[in-house]
Amino acid sequence: MSLIDWLVLIVTLSFIVLYGVWKSRGTKNIDGYLLADRQLPWYHVGLSVMATQASAITFLSAPGQGYSDGLRFVQFYFGLPLAMVVLCITFIPIFHKLNVYTAYEYLEKRFDNKTRTLTASLFLLQRGLSTGITIYAPAIILSTILNIDIIYTIIANGLLVITYTVYGGTKAVSYTQMLQMSIIFAGLFLAAYMVVHLLPDNVSFTDALHIAGKMDRLNAIDTGFDLNNRYNIWSGIIGGFFLQLSYFGTDQSQVGRYLTGKSIAQSRLGLVMNGLIKIPMQFFILLIGVLVFTFYQFHQPPLFFNKVEVNQVKKSEYRDSYLSLEKKFTEAHQEKQAEVTKLVDAIHNEDEQAIDIARTKVQAANLKSNDIRKEATKLMEKNDKKADTNDTNFIFLIFVTEQLPVGIVGLLIAIIFLAAMGSTASGLNSLASTTVVDFYKRLFRKEKSDSGYLAASRWCTVLWGVFCIVVALYASKLGNLIEAVNILGSLFYGTILGIFLVAFYMKSISGTAVFYAALVAEAFIVYAWVTNLTAFLWLNVIGCVLVMVIAMVIQYFHNRRAAVK
Repeated sequence: MSLIDWLVLIVTLSFIVLYGVWKSRGTKNIDGYLLADRQLPWYHVGLSVMATQASAITFLSAPGQGYSDGLRFVQFYFGLPLAMVVLCITFIPIFHKLNVYTAYEYLEKRFDNKTRTLTASLFLLQRGLSTGITIYAPAIILSTILNIDIIYTIIANGLLVITYTVYGGTKAVSYTQMLQMSIIFAGLFLAAYMVVHLLPDNVSFTDALHIAGKMDRLNAIDTGFDLNNRYNIWSGIIGGFFLQLSYFGTDQSQVGRYLTGKSIAQSRLGLVMNGLIKIPMQFFILLIGVLVFTFYQFHQPPLFFNKVEVNQVKKSEYRDSYLSLEKKFTEAHQEKQAEVTKLVDAIHNEDEQAIDIARTKVQAANLKSNDIRKEATKLMEKNDKKADTNDTNFIFLIFVTEQLPVGIVGLLIAIIFLAAMGSTASGLNSLASTTVVDFYKRLFRKEKSDSGYLAASRWCTVLWGVFCIVVALYASKLGNLIEAVNILGSLFYGTILGIFLVAFYMKSISGTAVFYAALVAEAFIVYAWVTNLTAFLWLNVIGCVLVMVIAMVIQYFHNRRAAVK
């Protein structure tokens, strides 16, 4: 990056951090540290909820997902509006009425200690791993830009977020997130404009969509019902509904955001705002990736977007083989570019026959390019069995750093960092609050001053931050990050949601029944994932239903035994 880009990046990040620290000054008790004194307005709640979900993974991996797979991923969010309705009707009034710090406090009131402990433990495991992944995402950027080992950038990024989260708590997180989302929205529109602006003069935005459509990148809706298909309308609405309901209703990183609302109405409005904006926002981010795909039909893309892996293979005994593949890839791209140009001419002339012929040739040329890419990844694996051969996380980053003008590069990199800081800070804050409220305060230090619990919260933030940095060091093996973080959530969210739904709606079920039901359900979910039994979104449905059904069965036999006695 240029000096101007570095200045834009540093000034933007410094301003956000200092703003959050300044707004959170004077935090002296656990209520202010964990829940911002429960005084935030609805728009603040809504933006904070969105920023927590929209991590750097969203802005690095989602465009890469759009580039490689089109718009299908947007179906993942189709269950979100339905989940927001249920949350507004059920979850929010209960949590506000009980005046809880964490969602898991309610489970002890409804069931018992062991159910609360189990649920909080599942959350801590899932959120600790997920937050580690969010630390890894922006570290990719610094590693690529500075061409240094990603270990150093992971540690630096983790320490930066830990610092201001420890100081300001939820209030610092919420105020920085509100400003972050404002800058992020502006940057996204700027990125979309620049992609279209960089297309050839004779290729309009509409032409770009036509080209993407002919190459199967605009198929947003898949109505086919297939349990092994990760993204279709059924898995999105049904599986996505259960995942989003569990994420927003039982994950403390989100519950802690809307518990900061000054009233039930303000919290509800914040969630409704998120439900209305999230799907268009995600569609737009994926569309940027699709436009980047179209851009690279007219401009030479790299054979492989992860420069670190490319440099490794070029330093190895396979250097000549890789250079030979790069030459073949360039030739294949030139052939494809010629066919794409013919496709554009056919589109302009509205010649359907010529469009069909050109589309067939373009798709064939694209398959040839993909085959050469596969050969390149096999070469990388020969050189290093641990090589990261999934480069979707690097596609948008390479486009931004190599194609955009000076200044804009720095701003868009800053946006990705802002997203990472917001979601990571929320994750650390929720991990600390759950550890202190659901374990430390309840099991170890039942009677302690506010200042004592505040100090414990800060220390827990530091300890969880270190844990997440360690997780981030191993995150490179997870493939596409936006898929990885949602797969990870699906391993736990169904079981956790099942526990809460039993608590809310099945009043005759005891804590012992739901506790053992949750253990059995979670064991089956892990088995289903290991054996690849079904697409990951369905794990949320299966886990939830299993908890409810097994709890009913256990309770039935328990009641029968009690009646016999």
